[in-house]
Amino acid sequence: METKNKTKIKAEKISHEKHTHTTSKKNKVKCCINKDFNLGFAFGLLLTSVIIAILINVTFAPLIKNKNSFDSKRITTKIENFINNNLLAPGTKIAIIEEATKENGLYKVVVDFNGQELDTYMTEDEEIVITQAFNIKEMEEKNSKNENAPAPQNKEVTKNDKPVVELFVMSHCPYGTQIEKGILPVAKTLGDKIDFEIKFCDYAMHGEKELDEQLQQHCIKTEQPTKFVSYLECFLEAGDSKSCLTKTGINTSKLNSCISTTDKKYSVNANFNDKNTWKGNYPTFNVYKEDNVKYNVGGSPTLVINGTTLSSGRDSKSLLAIICSAFETPPEECNTDLSSAQPSPGFGSATTTGGSEASCN
Repeated sequence: METKNKTKIKAEKISHEKHTHTTSKKNKVKCCINKDFNLGFAFGLLLTSVIIAILINVTFAPLIKNKNSFDSKRITTKIENFINNNLLAPGTKIAIIEEATKENGLYKVVVDFNGQELDTYMTEDEEIVITQAFNIKEMEEKNSKNENAPAPQNKEVTKNDKPVVELFVMSHCPYGTQIEKGILPVAKTLGDKIDFEIKFCDYAMHGEKELDEQLQQHCIKTEQPTKFVSYLECFLEAGDSKSCLTKTGINTSKLNSCISTTDKKYSVNANFNDKNTWKGNYPTFNVYKEDNVKYNVGGSPTLVINGTTLSSGRDSKSLLAIICSAFETPPEECNTDLSSAQPSPGFGSATTTGGSEASCN
């Protein structure tokens, strides 16, 4: 009996040990499977991340590099070539005034076309060229300013023995220079039979060079008046102020003294450097501010005869006719046969068949 019990106990012990070992082995295998799975998953995730990073670098690195690297000369050349080769008639070309800069998320180049200064833009991806753009704030301010302004029209002019002719322009406005080229032959024809003066708008749309030129012209006509018309005729040919001062014999010492005094009196350059004084997006030029307010001048050109704002063709014949309509008794000079060819906008002696309504405002 004892032997039988011992045999039974031994068999149960062996069975227990076998069960214990089997359970432990299964658990070990299960543990090892989880460990292998976690390592594999982590390795796969790492490999996927590396592949994504490589793809992002290959795909987007050139774009990021292109966006951050700005080659002004290359952009300028690209815009210039596109316009010359695709937008203009054969033999016609633009001239670059200012090379490419970044402005409002676009590339901007200032070009000269037939004496007219134009802002031209290209998108940063270099796929779209914009030859005309409108600044929303600027346009809204301009329209608000002109909302109550009387539209120029051929009203009945008050007549007198010596008509007062005031022409408001901006020195580099292509439409201002256009009417100047038309009116100077009229002023020379009528001479002292009219009280003629070129004045300037109270803001400048063409930068610091326009402020400088307007100070200069103001001083020539106030202190060396006999040379003003000759100087202006020369300036209207190509906008080359320096050579015209020499050609017309302007006393530059006297001129510079006047410019300095006038600049201080009206804070022209000080206001240019202080944008809080600007009219919208443009620096002020307050030398003729009172007259601008008096006639509600809304842009360049604005023609005022005997206190009345008028519109006219910009050719000499039309301008002579409208000025002569302001005489009580027109002099014989009003019968002079002046040219009916309308000067082209901007600098130069070319003529145009286009309209005469455009202005800088």
